[in-house]
Amino acid sequence: MRNLVRRLSVAVVMSLSLVTAGLAADAKPHRLALHVDQNDPAVINLALNNVTNVIEYYRAKGESVDIDLVAYGPGLNMLRTDKSTVRDRIKQLKELAFPGKIQFSACNNTKVNMEKAEGHAVTLVPEATIVDAGVVQLMELQEQGWSYVRP
Repeated sequence: MRNLVRRLSVAVVMSLSLVTAGLAADAKPHRLALHVDQNDPAVINLALNNVTNVIEYYRAKGESVDIDLVAYGPGLNMLRTDKSTVRDRIKQLKELAFPGKIQFSACNNTKVNMEKAEGHAVTLVPEATIVDAGVVQLMELQEQGWSYVRP
C-alpha cells in the first residue's frame, strides 16, 4: 500500500510540473516598442511615463515585460550625454525594469548625421544601444510580434 501511495504521489507531482510548465509556455511574452522622434521635453517625458506605467503594471501582476524605446531624429537628443534632460530617469528605468528588460535604441543614421552637422563625435548615455536605423528597428520588432505605441 505504501508503495502505491508513493507512486501516486510521484505521478501527481510530475503531472503538476508538466501542467505548470505547459501554462508558462502558453503565456505570451509582454513586449512593447515605442519611439521618440522629437526633442520635446513633454513628448520625452510622456514616453518615459508610459514605460514606467507599463513596467509597474506588469510588476504588480507578477509578470515581466520587455521594452524597446527607439530614439531617432531630434528624439536622439534624449540619449545624448551632452543634451539629455532625462539621464537620471533612463538609468532608473534600466534598474526598475528587472526582471524584464528595457533597451534604449539609438538610431545610428541620426547619430552619424548629427556628427556631420556638428563636426564632432556624439556621445550617448551608457544605457543606449546603437541600432542601424531607428525606423527599421521598429519595423522589425513589430514583425516579431512586439506591440507598438506612439507616445
